Amino acid sequence: MALQHPTPRLDVRRPFTRADAVAAGISRKMLRGSRFRRIFRGVYVDAEVPDQPDIRTAAALMLHPPEAFASHYSAARLYGVPVPAHSLEHVTVWEAERRVYRPGLQPHATQYPTEDDVRVVRGMRVSTPCRMFVELASVLGLVDLVVVGEALIRMRLATRMQIVSYCNASPAQHAGDARRAAEFLRDRVESPMETRLRMLIVLAGLPEPEVNWIVVDEDGVVRCRLDLAYPALKLAVEYDGRQHVEDVAQWNRDLERREWLDLAGWRIIVVTAEGLLRTPAAVVERVRHALADRGCYIARPLLRDDWQPHFRGRR
Repeated sequence: MALQHPTPRLDVRRPFTRADAVAAGISRKMLRGSRFRRIFRGVYVDAEVPDQPDIRTAAALMLHPPEAFASHYSAARLYGVPVPAHSLEHVTVWEAERRVYRPGLQPHATQYPTEDDVRVVRGMRVSTPCRMFVELASVLGLVDLVVVGEALIRMRLATRMQIVSYCNASPAQHAGDARRAAEFLRDRVESPMETRLRMLIVLAGLPEPEVNWIVVDEDGVVRCRLDLAYPALKLAVEYDGRQHVEDVAQWNRDLERREWLDLAGWRIIVVTAEGLLRTPAAVVERVRHALADRGCYIARPLLRDDWQPHFRGRR
């Protein structure tokens, strides 16, 4: 009598290969049915599992050798770092010939393999935050890359000096672009839009404001914190991303804060997402005029156009 081998158990809520399915008694016909969803050719998951970044990344890694790791956009999504929408999964391998190509998958081969550049996140091998920053320099523009770097700092995944040091030491092809972006990184930036607002001001050639400036009263009591400020001029630039006010108590606190700043001699320029993304040139002019009113005159012809490739809108 032939021995009966037990059917291997398979967690279909995690990505699995066609070979895994066959070993578990799942036929090819079943794989083509409605119960399962194909992520990549040869990799499947239960159809009820949402299409989440970690599921797609795990599926991409299954197609590659054990030393492969998620990189570029895929690493950023696993860390929760804000990057532009991107449909491909990125995987890096040690040897170029071990790359696997599938629709929806972008494989890479590193010229400088080292385990120091890899960590495990949610059970998956992923580029370290600093390596990811350099990787993204090959696919992101300057402002988007600064947004990534300041998010890493805010999330305490890396310090500014760690990023700068890694970029300076990296022999990667796009390390130069990463080094330029790293020069703009600042601590204590609280949101991507605050990063974009500061970068718009700086790339236009205006003086760089202080980040998250603490304002104290004459008794040394902290009264508020300003997104961007020129303390010597008592001029602040604030980003307001609220489309409408739902918290009445917060709204009243904001009004009281604004009244105190007015009495203390501060001028506040409020910038919304609409202004920043659709009419950035107008934002630059508002800041320039406010600086001039406070004694820091910058002639219009002296402004730079470096911001234009990175922001929507027209002058």
